Amino acid sequence: MIKITFPDGIEKEFKKGITVLDIAKSISDGFARKVLSAKFNQDIVEASTELKVDGKILFYTWNDDEGKAAFWHSSAHVLAQAILSLYPYAKLTIGPAIENGFYYDADFGKRTFSENDLEELEKKFKDFASQKSVFNMRESSKKDALNYYKKINNPYKIELIEDLDDGTITFCDHSDFTDLCKGGHIPNTGLIKAVKLTSVAGAYWRGDETNNQLTRIYGISFPKNKDLTKYLDLLEKAKERDHRKLGKSLELFTFSEKVGIGLPLWLPKGTELRDRLELFLKKAQKKAGYEQVISPHIGNKELYITSGHFEKYGTDSFQPIETPNEGESFLLKPMNCPHHCEIYKSKPWSYKDLPKRYAEFGTVYRYEQSGELHGLTRVRSFTQDDAHIFCMPSQLDKEFKNVIDLVLYVFESLGFDDFIVQVSLRDKDKPEKYIGNNKSWDLAEKAIINATKEKGLEYIVEYGEAAFYGPKLDFLVRDVLGRKWQLGTIQVDYNLPERFELTYKGDDNQLHRPVMIHRAPFGSLERFVAILLENTGGNFPLWLTPMQAIILCVSNKYEKYAKKVLNYLENNEIRASLDARNETIGKKIREAEMNKIPFMLIIGEKETLNNNVSIRKHGHGDIGDKSIKELVELVKFEEKNSLSSKEF
Repeated sequence: MIKITFPDGIEKEFKKGITVLDIAKSISDGFARKVLSAKFNQDIVEASTELKVDGKILFYTWNDDEGKAAFWHSSAHVLAQAILSLYPYAKLTIGPAIENGFYYDADFGKRTFSENDLEELEKKFKDFASQKSVFNMRESSKKDALNYYKKINNPYKIELIEDLDDGTITFCDHSDFTDLCKGGHIPNTGLIKAVKLTSVAGAYWRGDETNNQLTRIYGISFPKNKDLTKYLDLLEKAKERDHRKLGKSLELFTFSEKVGIGLPLWLPKGTELRDRLELFLKKAQKKAGYEQVISPHIGNKELYITSGHFEKYGTDSFQPIETPNEGESFLLKPMNCPHHCEIYKSKPWSYKDLPKRYAEFGTVYRYEQSGELHGLTRVRSFTQDDAHIFCMPSQLDKEFKNVIDLVLYVFESLGFDDFIVQVSLRDKDKPEKYIGNNKSWDLAEKAIINATKEKGLEYIVEYGEAAFYGPKLDFLVRDVLGRKWQLGTIQVDYNLPERFELTYKGDDNQLHRPVMIHRAPFGSLERFVAILLENTGGNFPLWLTPMQAIILCVSNKYEKYAKKVLNYLENNEIRASLDARNETIGKKIREAEMNKIPFMLIIGEKETLNNNVSIRKHGHGDIGDKSIKELVELVKFEEKNSLSSKEF
């Protein structure tokens, strides 16, 4: 007999060799039908896995992220089966679950696979899913695994196996299909009731542009048809709110291949939007005791060798710039923190001076692969609302909590109420990924967890997601499709102060190391604007929108009065413009609605005679006539209400 401990702490005895699914049936047959996968002790297991030792069990259903991951990972296997059925010459590579669905990468050789082929492939997928084939895991020796893929001439799988240790290799079989796999599947293919193959893209093998280009086929699947219908409806909504589409129609930003892919160009309206976001945060930061600094866009390679960034991210940076005569080597700035360390180091500090809080809207550069670039969410040049706090260890808790308050204030002010708080810790099994010693890491991780608990935040823990120099508290915002995007982040770092030999003189007259907090409430301005665009549909809060009002003349003869109104609005710090074109008023109104301008002020003969304006509100229509003074009061009132209810 073995003892199984359930999530509620209850222990039960079962016969050795009982399957996960049978344990679920001991709760109820109805519950067992919902179980997709499980966690036994620290391992993800199948419903068919036989348990032979004592341990703790946790079941996953469709309501759990882990359950969805098993569902979509299993769907990737069915997709691979369908690919080989229709294209037996294709070479399969990898097919993981992703945040919304799954994909499989395949080499189709000289044949081109396109969007037009998805329908036939999807039909074959459905045929295979309906067979209710059971997923079974089996172990394989390295020799047998290599021989299998040599026999079918798949160099991609051979390369993967060569990196694995003998005794750790497993395959997953279902129906007549087998694939190299570490596990994590649903009981059988019949649970996949609805599927949609959504798109086709190119991808380089192992993400390396020097390797073969593969075809990546994306899909999503569900246990119920109504879930797919709901998702497709959301997908249509997301297409309308795609920040790339809105950014173009609202004239916020653009891209140019001549400038370089992944390098956004901000247009006047987009620049106004960015400026207002920066002013908003600078105002809050000034109240919180931050000082603004500016650092250059490049730095000596030695700077990033000292910080450790070159060793960890050198391949993700642009190639070093070599000076022709001096023998120096520079990099486009990938991070702001090494520069801020040198700013701190420019003079001696006493404990009485700390904390020092340096803030900068610093533009950094990362060499993202072309296939991974996506609008503003994945670019090669982006601006971080970066700040670094240098403090004594005794000040760390208070400073960290203050930064949490700042992030929450930013999110509330921008309407981001659907987010996840994630404590990102190191993977202790992979110490080579990190710098510093265990003692410093333990202190940093404990500080983050304690501060987060004391602020009353619900959080999840993810191991292996820490920065190479310290653990993080990440704020992941959901978009209209429910996808998670990391925006705000707060990091505790004992290591860079050590590497840069930063000091302060304590009250004991001895030199001590400060602790460093890295923080960015927006994260990246580019990504922040992208998610803000999609979540609001371009209907920004009134305090933020680049243009709050537009004056629309019925005809040119009322332009003189219209300019008087514009002047009054500008003197009262209301962002407005005048449309005096020789166009119909109907066309002007339609264009203003499309541009999502909150207030349309219509001026004709009646308004000129009465010294007032006729007001239309975006999305609401006509709201009546008001004097210019009443109009200003209305805009100011709504602007104030569009801000956070609290002052920072």
